[in-house]
Amino acid sequence: MPPINAGGVDWRRNLAALWFAEFTAIFGFSFAFPFLSIFLHHDLGVPAGSELDLWTAASASVSGLSMAVASPIWGVLGDRFGRKPMLLRSMLGGGITVGLIFLVQNPTELLVLRFLQGATSGTVAAATALVAAETPRSRVGWALGVVSSAVALGSAIGPVVGGFAGAVFGLRLVFLGGGILLLVSLLPVVLIVRESPHVPQTGPRLGTLELIAAQPGLRRALTVLIGAQGLVSACVSASQQLVVLRLLEMVSSGVSAVSGIGFGLAGLASSAAAVSYTQLTRKLGYVRTAAASALLMALAVALVGVAPWAALVVVAVGLNGLFSGVIIPATAAMIGLETPAAAQSTVFGFNASSVAFGFFIGPLIGGAVAATSSVQAALFVIAGLAVLLAVLLASGAREPAR
Repeated sequence: MPPINAGGVDWRRNLAALWFAEFTAIFGFSFAFPFLSIFLHHDLGVPAGSELDLWTAASASVSGLSMAVASPIWGVLGDRFGRKPMLLRSMLGGGITVGLIFLVQNPTELLVLRFLQGATSGTVAAATALVAAETPRSRVGWALGVVSSAVALGSAIGPVVGGFAGAVFGLRLVFLGGGILLLVSLLPVVLIVRESPHVPQTGPRLGTLELIAAQPGLRRALTVLIGAQGLVSACVSASQQLVVLRLLEMVSSGVSAVSGIGFGLAGLASSAAAVSYTQLTRKLGYVRTAAASALLMALAVALVGVAPWAALVVVAVGLNGLFSGVIIPATAAMIGLETPAAAQSTVFGFNASSVAFGFFIGPLIGGAVAATSSVQAALFVIAGLAVLLAVLLASGAREPAR
């Protein structure tokens, strides 16, 4: 496979630079956000119990709400003006808003910054659209898996380092460090990443919906896949917050360090799965691989709820990361393979909106059930959503042409 694509861009060089950029950006995001409940409790004075559960859910989900609204707009702009500018915008917006959390004095201010963060960031969607547009079709699945591995690895190392740094220096400095890392992630994009020349369209512009409607069955296929990405993000985001609350019930001290180890294990497993999952799709196909992984993810989430020891919770979190690390790149690759090239950013923008809505609704569902019933009951509800995801993929997705 030649390294230069039809637009004269070295797609492999792009992919290497984007891997490093996304790893650094997600490392910055995950440096402190898994510990929002601890930050709210210890730094902002929110008392433990139902009040902490609700503030945790609100602060975790509000960025998803704003991202759900903003992502389709950024996606349309990406198709019209270029994907690289959208990636730079997302990293700059994320760096500023994350770093400013260092100055937060109450839960309301945290919510405002989290809302602004969601509206201005979205690095994964921007990088995914750029890779899908610049990579030869036969390597799209693998390339998107590489991007997902950067996201997963950043998510793995960030919480581990952030957990121990938070215990030593406090979470305020951890948020500041996360903002700085997001700004550092701009460098490889500015210096190395190139995009194929954007040719302005003359005459009537064919809309994205018209492009999709021209291909039989494509609208339904993309709707199922975009919905599946939203469901998996709801399960992942809700379970992440519930794991911390579960460990707060089980461990008297060092919760940030223990949960950081669990999230780190999950990220490492997810990163390995994202790079190697195509070996399964070649044998089983994308649909069977993703649906089976969703069922196994449901079992892992349920295990967090029934585990009697913190060590078993950590193992279950790792398994959750392993199976979600297959579902996320597999469904993203299916979207990339199904979508016409001229609509990549727009479709991935709507996909990012679905993912963001999942990040919004997942913690709300988990937090509401935990506040009114128990953390264990909330984990069982999320496991049920993972089963629903498996059913959606098995019954509604179609195998893309390769």
